[in-house]
Amino acid sequence: MVSTPQGRDSVQVGVFTQSVGVERDAQGRPRYLVWEGRRYVVAAEPVRWYERRKWWVEERRAERGRGAGLIDHETWRLQVRLAAARRAPLLTLDIAHHRDSGRWRLIRAHDGTGISLQRSA
Repeated sequence: MVSTPQGRDSVQVGVFTQSVGVERDAQGRPRYLVWEGRRYVVAAEPVRWYERRKWWVEERRAERGRGAGLIDHETWRLQVRLAAARRAPLLTLDIAHHRDSGRWRLIRAHDGTGISLQRSA
């Protein structure tokens, strides 16, 4: 986070990749997000879709019978706010789930969030 002269945190909008923790509800939807030591609550119904990935660039070969997670990434768009601050502004973030490893990544922050993200790998 970067502090602005007004004392608010600012976030750079864009595409990046950063590990995050995700807690799901009984239906498998993200309920909480833990990012940079802060806990965020999902404040609106999350939206899920799948994005094609260039698996041939990332993998040497595809083993027979391996399909789920190899071709598509599960992606969620979340509107979250700090769990400890009920009046905190909503942030719109996209996260991706890697099925093989179970790892979650923050991949996009959308304009209008009022936050500035540090790009990292």
